[in-house]
Amino acid sequence: MKTLDSIPTGKIQRASKLIGTGTKVGINYLKYNVEKTFGDSKTAKNNLDKSNAEDIYDSLKDLKGSALKVAQMLSMEKSILPKAYVDKFSLSQFSVPPLSSALVLKTFRKYFGKSPSEIYDTFDLNSVNAASIGQVHKATLNGKQLAVKIQYPGVAQSISSDLALVKPIAIKMFNIGGEGSDKYFKEVEHKLIEETNYIHEVAQSIAISEACQHIPNLKFPNYYPELSSDRIITMDWMEGMHLSELNIDTIDKTTRNKLGQAFWDFYMFQIHTLKRVHADPHPGNFLISKEYNLIALDFGCTKEIPNEFYVPYFELADPKVIANKKLFQEKLYELEILIPEDTSYEITYFTDLFHELLSLFTQPFHAETFDFSDHRFFAKIGELSERFNNNSELKNMNGNRGSKHFIYINRTFFGLYNIMHDLKSDHILINNYKKY
Repeated sequence: MKTLDSIPTGKIQRASKLIGTGTKVGINYLKYNVEKTFGDSKTAKNNLDKSNAEDIYDSLKDLKGSALKVAQMLSMEKSILPKAYVDKFSLSQFSVPPLSSALVLKTFRKYFGKSPSEIYDTFDLNSVNAASIGQVHKATLNGKQLAVKIQYPGVAQSISSDLALVKPIAIKMFNIGGEGSDKYFKEVEHKLIEETNYIHEVAQSIAISEACQHIPNLKFPNYYPELSSDRIITMDWMEGMHLSELNIDTIDKTTRNKLGQAFWDFYMFQIHTLKRVHADPHPGNFLISKEYNLIALDFGCTKEIPNEFYVPYFELADPKVIANKKLFQEKLYELEILIPEDTSYEITYFTDLFHELLSLFTQPFHAETFDFSDHRFFAKIGELSERFNNNSELKNMNGNRGSKHFIYINRTFFGLYNIMHDLKSDHILINNYKKY
């Protein structure tokens, strides 16, 4: 894989890169219109999605930072984006062009005031993993193997301008805009700024790992604040295989359920006990050890769950609330899904829509055990999402629905469900976390 000797950091440089990408996308649409006219429309659409996904990703991977992070977030929305986008954007989770050795040294000296050789016994200038905000290098000190994460230059400073550039895309994709939409973009901006603060990440990593270390089959690296800064993190090097590299079909059912239970308990304990959750559950943030323990990494994106959101959110998972229209609507108002300005038609429309959605999505919480390997459950979610996405009436309505807290909590649950399904865990004890 090629390395990068520089990253565009100026607003004009980054905007120019995306404008160039926009031109390529425009040409792709012209080709699509011709191909659709003289050929098969389905094939033409698939070719359009593939070309657009490739051009957009190729631009974002060189920009890195917030723009690439948004692609990473979108790659988890398997029920929203066409497969071509999911496949391409998924690369942003752990496989993007790394910084060159010269740029690594320059970045390290800038952020730490020293070269790596002045801090560690050994330091590999070639990264072992490159993602959206930073890349990881292997080092040693006093006989201990370490992982050193370095943030890309200019990432923190370009967050606001990057989000302004991708905002029009998000508005179109998720039907948001107009009065009230800024709260969603401010929430994303706040979390991205938080993710670039590595001192905060180290503190969060230590707090969550200490609080969850008693959960069986779950491991964490140690973190070293004295070897970290606001743009560099030093932690233990953890041996293991990324979840995405795991051939789950070669693993027996007992082991699949062991991994799935550890993953589920980890998230339920955070959500219900800590009220703070690792809100970035994609495969690049987890390893599987040779003993088949789950290793959790990267706590840059954590979401605090305020009680005024937590209570109605999980009350909507209660079958008794779902079955009671009056109670159900009360919770929809508390969560800002229904708003005072709604007409009687809009109240009925969105009540019915979310009743159908939540009746399905909350099924894992309606029993003591759940089979996350069940393809029918995930097929129904996909079918429902596709139906809503293609609903012209819904697209013409105000899409500013729901509390800002939905962005990262829903992201957490979509990621959680998808990984549980990928693990093919077929017997998960839903309330097992309560004993911890």
